[in-house]
Amino acid sequence: MSTATDTPVGRGPDAPRTPSADAPRRPDPHDAEYSKAEAWRRRLPLMPAFLFVVICTQIPFLLTIWYSLRSWNLLRPEGEKFVGLRNYLDIFVDSTFRTAALNSILITLGCVLVSLIFGLVLALLLDRKFFGRGFIRTLLITPFLIMPVAGAMLWSISMFNPSYGLVNWLISIVGISPVDWTSQLPMLSIIIALVWQWTPFMMLLLLAGLQSQTGDVLEAASMDGAGPWTTFVYITLPHLRFYLELSVLLGAIYVVNTFDQIYLMTAGGPGTASANLPFYIYQRAFLGFDIGQSSAMGVITVIATIIVAMFALRLIFTSINSKEQS
Repeated sequence: MSTATDTPVGRGPDAPRTPSADAPRRPDPHDAEYSKAEAWRRRLPLMPAFLFVVICTQIPFLLTIWYSLRSWNLLRPEGEKFVGLRNYLDIFVDSTFRTAALNSILITLGCVLVSLIFGLVLALLLDRKFFGRGFIRTLLITPFLIMPVAGAMLWSISMFNPSYGLVNWLISIVGISPVDWTSQLPMLSIIIALVWQWTPFMMLLLLAGLQSQTGDVLEAASMDGAGPWTTFVYITLPHLRFYLELSVLLGAIYVVNTFDQIYLMTAGGPGTASANLPFYIYQRAFLGFDIGQSSAMGVITVIATIIVAMFALRLIFTSINSKEQS
């Protein structure tokens, strides 16, 4: 007895079926409306974070620009008026602002370069296997985990105190007279404290770069007769170029905004000898109550930082592209 089936004559059960007129049509990925809807669907989860960033950063920055175009001192609120670019012109004839800008450059360059060298040396040492490497690595990371305020107090009171500081005790062993570090050498004191804090950060980035290097290349170089120094200069160092550039960029962005160490260790003194741009802006805004001029200084500082970051990012992206092409 035969059973009737719904399979069309001349087609097997596995043959593709033609869609009926009533079946729902699948969206075409190449359709413009579908692509736009798909793009918005992917962006939608990021919208809260985007709105948060705009509210917390861009709106205050626009208000800062508006304040920078006005003459506004909180001690004389009745004298508030629109002055245009006069605040910016006054900044460039302010010798204290130029000193603070120079101090910012010196502190940033000194801290980043010295931290980078120490971080590279420590990363090379920790890349080797030895007993207790994990414990030593944890100890070396500790300064970066300490809050900047606590680190600044530690260096100001325990290390650089002219009467009972540890540094003066160490140099007295070799016959050097005590030094009032934060008063006589304020810039050097700040750079030392910052190097102590940021060297572990550089070490971690460079150690990640060293551990991403394949052992086959090093083994091949050793078999070809290359010594440790030749291997480091011609193989390891080019491999670390991206990590070195990233360390310099991130370190410079963070160090240029240093405030805690200067405020707690030297208070910008003697006078304004160790004041950087963030500290000088703080003085003009919260001690001098000059909102217009301090806002103009903040705008100039942000623009200068963005310009430097753009050049640094372009350099990093260039090295990434060249590495991918090679």
